[in-house]
Amino acid sequence: MSNDRHHGDADREPGHHHAYVDAGVDAREDWARRRREGIPTDKQLLVVACMDERIPVEEALGLDLGDAQIYRNAGGKVTDDVIRSAALTTQFFDTTEIIVVNHTDCGMMSAPDDAVVEGLEAATGGSLDDVALDPSLPELSIGDASVADWVRMTDDIDEACAAQVRYLDEHPLVDATVHGYIYEVESGHLRYPGGRIAEDISTRVD
Repeated sequence: MSNDRHHGDADREPGHHHAYVDAGVDAREDWARRRREGIPTDKQLLVVACMDERIPVEEALGLDLGDAQIYRNAGGKVTDDVIRSAALTTQFFDTTEIIVVNHTDCGMMSAPDDAVVEGLEAATGGSLDDVALDPSLPELSIGDASVADWVRMTDDIDEACAAQVRYLDEHPLVDATVHGYIYEVESGHLRYPGGRIAEDISTRVD
């Protein structure tokens, strides 16, 4: 049987295996130069999510390396830099979809606004007036808004998620379909904003 296999290999038309090797080389070159070559993410997707270490973004969304660009910050908030990044990727990197992932037990719900402001002020010696919120653009400021507005704590995670989706969906520089989900740290699953299933299935039907 061993001899038959070798004879079969010998009879195979030479030169076929190089196509397999070539495909691997081409794929590696595309991977290394995908921005320069204008190659989008595999799923043409941007994910905006909270930086919380309990949120397995790729696993929860079924993503592999190369599928999506992932932007994480405190609370999964649509800040000015999220808009900047979303505008660039949708206008120039062929991204066509954005998914926002917020989550239960978010740290942005863990303290009242005044406690957060007091903590930040204490870190600077008592005043935030001369602190550069964006060192690369020191001329920009939050104007008449408060530091609490800049931090953007969250009262209701479902309302917050819907707001993040709305901000992206309505922004003139962002051209993509936008959807949002809540990751439940207590169950390890995603749900829709406003879809608190546990409340429904734990309450008697009238």
